[in-house]
Amino acid sequence: MASWSEFAAAEPLLAGGVRALVHQYGPGLAYLATVRRDGGPRVHPVSPVITGDGLYCLLMDSPKRRDLERDGRYSLHAYPPEDNDDEAYLSGEATPVSDELRLARVARAVRAAPRTDWRLFELTVEVAMLVHNDRQWAAPDAPREYRIWRDLSAARHTAVDQAAR
Repeated sequence: MASWSEFAAAEPLLAGGVRALVHQYGPGLAYLATVRRDGGPRVHPVSPVITGDGLYCLLMDSPKRRDLERDGRYSLHAYPPEDNDDEAYLSGEATPVSDELRLARVARAVRAAPRTDWRLFELTVEVAMLVHNDRQWAAPDAPREYRIWRDLSAARHTAVDQAAR
């Protein structure tokens, strides 16, 4: 799976669009989907952090953190904009970060409360999708614009699906 910086280097326009939707209200805001112990989905609001070198999520002890510690698969969906239905979606693997300097740097960036049991996860990117649904200026039958990227080095995928519909 690709790091955020690898993804951004491969698809800078797509990464920029995802970043813009995740940070449209200032701090990162998204829904994080994890896999419960019984295999079912669990969805939580989170504040992801996108830096030059990675995509991170800082989590206190919680069901979502325990889900990621047990099974790192995740999906992340940006909060919807107030004026349209644009969408940004990422999925991949979350891995705990043990580097204390990186943890401190990300915690400072989001003004995380000190002396809290934070665990930092780096989110790699296997699939990224950006959808522009802005119909205000489009003809009624105009198709939505999709941009999809898949990391070809991920073992499960054998083809790239990039389409503008």
